[in-house]
Amino acid sequence: MDIIEGLKTRRSVRRFEAGKKIAHADIEKILQAASYAPSAHNLQPWHFVVIEDAEKLAALRTVQPWTAFAKDASCVILVCADTEVSFHREKENEKWSYADIDGTLAAYGVLLAAHDLGFGACFCGAAPMPLVIDGVQKMFNLPQNIRPVAIIPLGVPAAPNAPVNDRYDAQKVHWGKW
Repeated sequence: MDIIEGLKTRRSVRRFEAGKKIAHADIEKILQAASYAPSAHNLQPWHFVVIEDAEKLAALRTVQPWTAFAKDASCVILVCADTEVSFHREKENEKWSYADIDGTLAAYGVLLAAHDLGFGACFCGAAPMPLVIDGVQKMFNLPQNIRPVAIIPLGVPAAPNAPVNDRYDAQKVHWGKW
């Protein structure tokens, strides 16, 4: 698929064919592609947790209510970032981290690669919501330094993607000044 066409036709998919599984080889292709995302100082702090257990997929809605549709997904990919590895600063009255940004870039790679392979996926946020982060860390026994950034249900779409609308708005482009 042409990259620009892929960017224009990718959509968030929230309805999956229940019971249809995605082969592990395809999931690995998706995660390999996502691993080429840019990251601050090329530290690549991401980790991926693949969840296929039906009970866990259904239970996700208890910690992130906007994931209720994950129950019908083939799997969920938790995109996480290691806050100890990510480019960060904790001195001189500054405390910041690129963990969420790096994780989100990798998550977008998951979305694009899934679309390229004909699967549906939807970005559901974890970071920066403290209650969701804590709930996901507890539910999946993540170490404290592993910050869940995105919850991505992945599956076989139950319907074709909606038609593409032109989203480009020239009024949102500012050349040289606002």
